Amino acid sequence: MYKDKTIISFPNVRCSMKHAPECIPCLMGRVLFQSRLPNNGKEEASCEAALKKFAETISVEPNSARLATLVHRSSYDALGVSDPYRDLKVRADIAAMKYDSRVREYIQNSDDIFKAAVKVAILGNIMDFGAGIAIESPEEFDSVFESLLKMELAIDDTGMMKEIINSKGTVVYIFDNCGETVFDIPLIQQIRAMGCRVVGVVRGEPILNDVTLEDAQRIGLEDQLDRLLTTGAFAIGVDMRKIGGETKKELEAASMIIAKGMANFESLGEERLQPTAFLLKAKCTPVAAEIGTQVGSNVAKMVIRT
Repeated sequence: MYKDKTIISFPNVRCSMKHAPECIPCLMGRVLFQSRLPNNGKEEASCEAALKKFAETISVEPNSARLATLVHRSSYDALGVSDPYRDLKVRADIAAMKYDSRVREYIQNSDDIFKAAVKVAILGNIMDFGAGIAIESPEEFDSVFESLLKMELAIDDTGMMKEIINSKGTVVYIFDNCGETVFDIPLIQQIRAMGCRVVGVVRGEPILNDVTLEDAQRIGLEDQLDRLLTTGAFAIGVDMRKIGGETKKELEAASMIIAKGMANFESLGEERLQPTAFLLKAKCTPVAAEIGTQVGSNVAKMVIRT
C-alpha cells in the first residue's frame, strides 16, 4: 500500500512550464507544416493568422501549452479544416501496429516486465510530426525503432509507479499521439493485470496528431480500458479550466495519473494533481531543462506535490 510517509516533494519542478525563445521556431515550424497538409491553397492565410495570434498573446499567456493552443486554433480556423493531420494519424497507427509482436516479445523476455512496458510506451513518443524535433513522417519510424527500443531511462521512477499501482486503485492514463498509443496498450494491460482500474483520456477535439475519441475507436483502444473519456476541448495537452466534469472527477479520485508526452507535461505542470508519472522523450531544450535531463532522453518521472 502506498503510504503518506513515502510521499516525496519535488521542489525543482516549477509550478508552470513557461514558454522560452526556443519555442518560437518550434511552434511556427509546426504551423507551417500543418498548413501544407490540406493542400488547399490556404498556407499563407494560416501562417498569417497564427503569427498574428502569437504576437497578440505571447506577452499575456506565459504557459507554453496554452499559448500554442491559441496559435493552433487560429491556424485551423484559417485553414478551414477540422483535422489536417488525419491521414498522418492513420498512417502512424499502421506503422506502429507492425511492431506489436516485437515489443511484446521484448517485454516478456525482460527481467522487469513492468519497466520494459514503460520503456515501450515511451518509445512511441517519437511519433511527433512537424516540429523538427522528432521524426517527420510515420514511414521514418522503421529506421529508428530498434535504436529506440535499446534506450535506457535517463530518469527511472518506475519503482515508485509500481508501489502506487500495487495499491489497486484507479490509474488515469492521459494519451498523446496516434501511433504512440499503440505502444501504450502493453503498459495498460500490465497495470490492469496488477489489479488497477484504468481510465483513459484522449483529446476532446482534433489537434495536431494527438489521439481523439475517433482515433481511439479506430484502433480498439476503448476495449483495453475500464473507461474512456476526453479532455472536452481543443487544447495542447490538458486545459484544466475546460475539462469536463466526469474527467475532472476521475483525475481527482485517481491513485495515480500517467501523462504521456511533452504537451501533457507542459500543460499539467502548474496543476496540483494526484501523483503523476510523466512518461516522455525530452525532445527540446526547454522541456529537458525543466525536467532536469538531456535533450533526447527517455524519462519516467514521478511528480508528487505535498
